Amino acid sequence: MARSWDDYEVKARPNKKGSRPRTKDRPTYDHAEWGRIITVDRGRYTAVIDENSDTERTVTAVRAKDLRRTPIVPGDIVGLVGDTSGGTDTLSRLVKLQERSSLLRRSADDTDPVERVVVANANQLVIVVAAQNPEPRTGFIDRSVAAAFDAGITPILCITKTDLKYPQELLDYYSATGVQIVLSKSSDGKAPSEEDAQGLEDSLIEAVREVLEGKVSVLLGHSGVGKSTLVNALTGAERATSHVNAHTGRGRHTSSSALAVRPADRSAGTWIIDTPGIRSFGLAHVEPETIVASFSDLSPGSAHCPKGCEHAPGTADCGIIAYVKAGHAGEAGAARLESLQKLLQVAAADEGDHDKELGVVL
Repeated sequence: MARSWDDYEVKARPNKKGSRPRTKDRPTYDHAEWGRIITVDRGRYTAVIDENSDTERTVTAVRAKDLRRTPIVPGDIVGLVGDTSGGTDTLSRLVKLQERSSLLRRSADDTDPVERVVVANANQLVIVVAAQNPEPRTGFIDRSVAAAFDAGITPILCITKTDLKYPQELLDYYSATGVQIVLSKSSDGKAPSEEDAQGLEDSLIEAVREVLEGKVSVLLGHSGVGKSTLVNALTGAERATSHVNAHTGRGRHTSSSALAVRPADRSAGTWIIDTPGIRSFGLAHVEPETIVASFSDLSPGSAHCPKGCEHAPGTADCGIIAYVKAGHAGEAGAARLESLQKLLQVAAADEGDHDKELGVVL
C-alpha cells in the first residue's frame, strides 16, 4: 500500500531558475524620489531627500536586487521608493542610480587588483596633511593628486598644525604645480608664538570654509592630521578625534565610515565628505599616462619623449628628464621627478603580473 504524505513532510528542492525574473521588462520607477547618499553602514543607506527645502528629510534605505552589484557611496544621487517619509523605523528602497559626474577610486595596495569606490559626484579633493606631528608625506600627496586628476576633480592641499612648524619645504615642493594650498601663517612667515596658535587655527577654518563654499568636497588624509577636527569646526558635527602616537608618528583611526555633512550655515550646494583616515592609497585603476599628466610641472617635457618612453632614471632621450635638467620645473624639479619615477616603476612592475595594475603603499 502506497504511503500518503503530509504537507510538512514534503521537502521540495528549490528550482535553480526560480529566482530569475518572469519578464525582461523591469519597472521604470518613474515615481521614485531623488536623494543624496550621505553615509553607508552595513547595508543601510542614509539619504537626504528634498535638500534645502521645507520638505527636506533623511531616510534610511536598502538596495534593490537589481543594484546589488553596484557600489553605492556617499555623494551618489539615487532614486528611492517605498516609505520615504523619514519617520522613525521606516525603510525605503534604493532602486535607481543617477549618472555620476565624477568618481574617486582607490585600491588597497600594490598587490590588490580590486578597485574601491570612495566618493561620487565630488568637485574637490581636499588633501589634509599636518605641518608636523605627523610629518607630511609628499608621496601620499602626489598619489592623491593623481587620483583626483584621474577622477576629474580639483585637488587642494590643506596644511594644518602650522603653529608647530611653518611648512616652507612643503610649499617649495609644490610651488610650480599649480595646486591650490590652504594654510594659516604668521605675519613673519615663521612658526607663531603659543598665544597666536588659536588665531591661526581660526584663520585656517575660515580659509577652508571659503574654499568649500558651493562645492561637494572630499577630505582625505592620514589619521591624526586634524581632518575630523576641521570637519567638526566647520559643521558642528561630532566626528571622533584622536592624538598621534609618539612612537610610530601615526594617528589612530577614529572615523570608521565616510560621512557627508553640511556646514553650520547649511549653504546650498555645500557638502563636506569626511573619509576614514587611511594608511594606504593604491592607484591600480590609473594609467601611467594619467599619472604623468597629474605632475603638471613635469608633464610638458613629455611632448619631447620618444614613443613608449617610460621616463625611467637614466633614459637618454626622455623629454621629462631633459626638461627638469634645463630648470623648467623649478628648484623642486629633481625631487618631483624622483617621485614620479617611483610611481611609474611600480606601474611597470605590476603590468607584467596584473595587466596595468598599479598600487602603492604609504
